[in-house]
Amino acid sequence: VQLQASGGGLVQAGASLRLSCASSVLTFSRYHMAWFRQAPGKEREFVAAISWLSSTDYHDSVKGRFTISRDNAKNTAYLQIDSLKADDTAVYSCAAARAQFAAWPPRKYDYWGQGTQVTVSS
Repeated sequence: VQLQASGGGLVQAGASLRLSCASSVLTFSRYHMAWFRQAPGKEREFVAAISWLSSTDYHDSVKGRFTISRDNAKNTAYLQIDSLKADDTAVYSCAAARAQFAAWPPRKYDYWGQGTQVTVSS
């Protein structure tokens, strides 16, 4: 089972990015998906989650700017990030959990992607 995150990059403040998390899990549609981020010197932080029924949850700090979605036909989850800020600079990772939607702490997730770097210049 693998999760492959992609779509990060170096962008200016105010720009947008769409991160993708492609899964090889055949039963992807039955997994709750989530995005986390970790900035240098900080702990991993929950960003957003989407249930297998497409309910969503967001960290308060990203509400209104981040949108999580999924395409079960493509076994892929997405994170649309708009109005990027310097504080959004981090490694963004995706994770999959079978049992619980928007689970915390991170150890409750069954599978993790390797992360994609997002760097926002001000």
